[in-house]
Amino acid sequence: MSHDGGERGARAPGEDPVRHTRACTPAELVGAAPEPEFQLTFDGRPIRALPGQTIAAALWSAGILTWRTTRVHGRPRGAFCGIGACYDCLATVNGRPNQRACLLPAGPGDAITTQEGDGHAALDG
Repeated sequence: MSHDGGERGARAPGEDPVRHTRACTPAELVGAAPEPEFQLTFDGRPIRALPGQTIAAALWSAGILTWRTTRVHGRPRGAFCGIGACYDCLATVNGRPNQRACLLPAGPGDAITTQEGDGHAALDG
């Protein structure tokens, strides 16, 4: 591809390169059409997600920035690094604690709940 988004030699001689580019968004550039959104829940509250979004991205899109508290002081946490290295984004997903929300794709009907501490309080008898 050339610098104007077209294939080399695709532009006619003397053609204005600015007028040659019509796509405005990445989706338009590749001709993509997003699949329909779906619903999941966060602490019982319905939120929407798009196919391919991570759970963290879906929560951010809904304006939710924290979904875990620390073990010792109960401080709020959410996504920090976004690549699964820091573990600040741990959440309970479909009853399974300690899921990294920044890496886990959101799925239709997923039930995400705030994780308190190590996420095993509900499992301890």
